[in-house]
Amino acid sequence: MSWESAERVQLRESAAGFVQRHVLPDLDAWETAGAVPRALHRAAADAGLLGIGFPEEVGGQGGDLVDVVTVLEAMLAAGASSGLLAALFTHSIALPHLVAAGDPDLVERYVRPTLAGELIGSLAVSEPDAGSDVGALRTRAVRDGDSFVVDGTKTFITSGTRADFVTTAVRTGGPGARGVGLLVVDRGTPGFTVSRALAKMGWHCSDTAELAYAGARVPVGNLVGPEGGGFGQITRQFVTERLALAVHAYGVADRALALTRAWTRDRTTFGVPLAGRQAVVHRLVEMHSRVELARTYTRSVVVRHAAGEDVAAEACLAKNAAVAAGEWVCSQAVQLHGGMGYLRDSEVERHFRDVRILGIGGGATEVLTDLAGRLLGYSEAPA
Repeated sequence: MSWESAERVQLRESAAGFVQRHVLPDLDAWETAGAVPRALHRAAADAGLLGIGFPEEVGGQGGDLVDVVTVLEAMLAAGASSGLLAALFTHSIALPHLVAAGDPDLVERYVRPTLAGELIGSLAVSEPDAGSDVGALRTRAVRDGDSFVVDGTKTFITSGTRADFVTTAVRTGGPGARGVGLLVVDRGTPGFTVSRALAKMGWHCSDTAELAYAGARVPVGNLVGPEGGGFGQITRQFVTERLALAVHAYGVADRALALTRAWTRDRTTFGVPLAGRQAVVHRLVEMHSRVELARTYTRSVVVRHAAGEDVAAEACLAKNAAVAAGEWVCSQAVQLHGGMGYLRDSEVERHFRDVRILGIGGGATEVLTDLAGRLLGYSEAPA
């Protein structure tokens, strides 16, 4: 498995070029606006980036998780933000369940147009009192003839204010994991509303919403997979999501390191460049070390996952390690930039804010540590 094959080098260059042409000129404005424009999705589709990792037979560009990671790494290295990637690639968590279920009607109505940049999809799992504990969700879908009637609330939903459809985790049966199903709910469905947009510490250009379902009637044909199969569908896709968030973490850290390296060469204090001081050099080396260790381990897990191995535990470890590296490196980047690092005009300030969500979303660090303990056989706690 080569990360530097001719095809992946070309893919990396294409992704970096897309950021330079379509993202950097407007990123600050999107941060202020709190969302990215729909036109960016169409531009990414036209550039052949939106469908990377999705099969060609459903409208994607093909490729595997290594190719997806190649794109994410290149975009972050070119100056894209973690929030930008969350907004632009939300379909990476909204569509995989539909693709895996293989319903031709759902593929034609949702998957193909989304990968073409014509629709925006979102995934709604988290609730006010059920996040990582998917089996405890309360949003209920009751069968009524040819429809499900959905009632409940979802929160922290990425791209929720812009989404044309939301792949929604609902309770179609009894308590626990076996009662969970997945329904695609269309924007404009009577009884389904965006109750409010959520203001956040970081990821400013990634819109986040609270959603309300009050007697929303959804066709039975919008059920994704078997009626009680939602829990398994969701947890299987968590592995890929966690690895992608690990890439976000070491990717923004690597970008912050590159910016800091340039700053310490250019910034002079008391007649000496910052990079001429041993304490600064040692700090840069430690930043470099943490980035490389996180990247190397995460990439190894990505390769194993692409080869079909069960890496559920390793994905938890990769995400936690990369998040720890990302938080520390971005903090040091702000420190070494001094007062400039604290200003909103500084790119490292944005990365410092953005990286904080990565230890919460996709499974909090503490939850993933506990899960890894069970999967690796260290915990004697009941399942």
